[in-house]
Amino acid sequence: MNAILGPARLHSKELPDLIDKLLAVRQESLVLFQKLAALKPFAATALSRPALRRFRQALVDYLALGPFEVYEALEAQSVDSPYCSARELARRLYARISETTQTALDFHDRYEGAISERAWAELDRELSRLGESLATRIELEDRIIAVARRAGARMAA
Repeated sequence: MNAILGPARLHSKELPDLIDKLLAVRQESLVLFQKLAALKPFAATALSRPALRRFRQALVDYLALGPFEVYEALEAQSVDSPYCSARELARRLYARISETTQTALDFHDRYEGAISERAWAELDRELSRLGESLATRIELEDRIIAVARRAGARMAA
């Protein structure tokens, strides 16, 4: 991700930079999700444990970036900001996005620490459930991002 965003943009709190950062972290999570899913059948192996650990960390990073940075930046916009429509859409969609956050956090917590044989056996089903939830989240985020980018383009014009 650091190669995609230079140091100044990586630590920027400007909304367009935060959106780019969210998309980069989201992409990293999805890549790690795919790598983990490709390790089926799942068992506590030397490959599965580190892949699961890396994915869980990327997932938490991704989950935190939306509510704690992007949505916070939207909320900080003034009432006459061009980003008002994105802020209003984010407010309307936030409850649904929060549901996806909870599903992902439940997955994260279930696969933390010592993992039972049963949990390993259910990992495929749990990844499928998580994947559906992430797809919903991505669709909702993309709606907000599209509105925010249109507002940003109008400001630049």
